[in-house]
Amino acid sequence: MASSLTKGATAQGTPAGGKTFFGHPRGLATLFMIEMWERFSFYGMRALLVVYLISGGPDAKDGGQGGGLGMTEGNAVAIYSVYLAMVYLLAMPGGWFGDRVWGPRKTVVVASGIVMAGHLALSVPGQATFFAGLGLVALGSGLIKANISTMVGQLYDGPQDPRRDGGFTIFYIGINLGAFAAPLVIGTVGQSYNWHLGFALAALGMALGLVQFLIGTRHLSTESSVVPTPLAAEERRSWLRKAMIWLIVAAVFYTGVVLSGSWTLNWVLIPITILGLIIPTGVLIRIKRDRELSAVEQTKVSGYIWFFVAAAVFWMIYDQGGSTMSAFADSKTADTIFGLHFPSSWFQSVNPLMIMALAPVFAWLWLWLARRDREPNTTLKFAMALVLVGASFFVFVVPMGMAGDGTKVSPLWLVSIYMIQTMGELCLSPVGLSVTTKMAPAKYASQMMGVWFLAVTAGDCVTGLLSIAGVDLSGVGVIALEATMAALAGFAVFMYRRKVVALMADVH
Repeated sequence: MASSLTKGATAQGTPAGGKTFFGHPRGLATLFMIEMWERFSFYGMRALLVVYLISGGPDAKDGGQGGGLGMTEGNAVAIYSVYLAMVYLLAMPGGWFGDRVWGPRKTVVVASGIVMAGHLALSVPGQATFFAGLGLVALGSGLIKANISTMVGQLYDGPQDPRRDGGFTIFYIGINLGAFAAPLVIGTVGQSYNWHLGFALAALGMALGLVQFLIGTRHLSTESSVVPTPLAAEERRSWLRKAMIWLIVAAVFYTGVVLSGSWTLNWVLIPITILGLIIPTGVLIRIKRDRELSAVEQTKVSGYIWFFVAAAVFWMIYDQGGSTMSAFADSKTADTIFGLHFPSSWFQSVNPLMIMALAPVFAWLWLWLARRDREPNTTLKFAMALVLVGASFFVFVVPMGMAGDGTKVSPLWLVSIYMIQTMGELCLSPVGLSVTTKMAPAKYASQMMGVWFLAVTAGDCVTGLLSIAGVDLSGVGVIALEATMAALAGFAVFMYRRKVVALMADVH
């Protein structure tokens, strides 16, 4: 066992000197910190994204003098949705690079550099640098996502290590600390002083995370530097050839579009959103049709599709917290409460704050109900999540109606909506991760985590396509329709819960 652990560590993953991180391997502190700073940079930029895009445009509250890109809210929502979809879509190839090319540790180092370069590009004024920076941040974040979690798991003596779940819980706190602090710091600087200085602060946050990661790598498992299934020389040449062919095809095609004078941003947005729907569908079909799977595994995959579709519907609405709701916060919500003035980006700190406050409550509640044999099963929790996220948008209809005559609504409306959505997230997100690992066929044990992230991609791509098609996602009718759809989806999961439970076989 010692050969798979960091030099200078005991077989339990604890440094030889006896120092631990809250009773966990010292390497957890290294991973906690880089994830916290990566989330700080990611959520800081995310808090600014939509308000920067519409600043100076017809949908901004600043009267056209905000120094942003001056886009309509519809275009801003489409760009935001496609960007988030790409982050989660790229988590699968990110895991592939960690497994087959660089190993998790090197992949995280390279990805951190890409994220920094992206934020620095965003800090340079101009549309070209903005979109280049956005693409780099999406790429880097996708590469980091799967590999950081892998390295956390490698700190422990296998799945049965009693500290493992607690370690991931501490790690999850790091995510939410970064997400909570980012809008308060980066959002304030970006909105109140200078947009590009805010983006530069995001780059600084990622740089701090990378520096401490490089210093603390000695505490990580040596497995984190290993490439588990490296590409053979011929495989590497084959992948490079394919990549070059597709790159040349794309370059020739888009050069022709530009030269013909028909170029618009939709030439990029539409293909990405369509791919974001085709790829998840194709992956699930490929797994479902694999003849090597046993009958029980086939049945579990059929059951898992229910959870995947439900999650896609949930994330489609939930992720509008940073787009449709962010635009509403910027233009139609009062920016003072109890005499305190604050930028609209601060609303993006509500969700991580609620998660940190409510997650222990939900964990206690499930245990309390389990002792009385009354804990809701996975299907019921998913149904609850869908009903809650639908309810949040039913509530959203009220302040939208109040703001129709130009009235600025109370910030507490948005706080209450974010709180309801957070309750839904706590019913779905951790449960979805757990059920994914339990229902995954043995052959696809690792890939299925990437499949779970693709549910986010699918949901965000639906939002992106609707925005591109000209659907006003900030319209009261559309918000009410989305709320109704989520509630009906939750009702469908509830009504067919026995069928889904049967498909889950031995998973409970």
